[in-house]
Amino acid sequence: MIRISVGPDDFDIAVETARVSGQGGGAIASFIGQVRDDGNLQSLALEHYPAMTEKALHKIAETARADWPLHAVTIIHRVGKLAVGDNIVLVITGSDHRGAAIEACSFIMDKLKTVAPFWKKETRTDGTTKWIEERASDVDASQKWDLRKN
Repeated sequence: MIRISVGPDDFDIAVETARVSGQGGGAIASFIGQVRDDGNLQSLALEHYPAMTEKALHKIAETARADWPLHAVTIIHRVGKLAVGDNIVLVITGSDHRGAAIEACSFIMDKLKTVAPFWKKETRTDGTTKWIEERASDVDASQKWDLRKN
């Protein structure tokens, strides 16, 4: 089972974990990303192109299911204006084995950061705004999975 959701609404971690748990298996891994406070951030706005975004997330989830023995994958990503501390993303993977669940969860997050078409704009406490550039560390983390297959 693959569940993809992109929208402005927050997610209920317990509900989403129970949904994956109900798909069988003995291991569940998850990652929750939140708006990080650097001391000067007022809000973060996330934009996307819906048809492209959902297609990219499905492809990432399908690749994870092909590479690891997963019973379930959930990817929830929020868009819109978010405050410091708000949830942004939830990834949950379910498998018979913890190694597969953990690795697949990490793979999905690394690919999501570089493949999924999301655009982020920060609003600082002084009122200035800035679009966020892709970080080299995110690209490196994503590429390590490509090297793993060679």
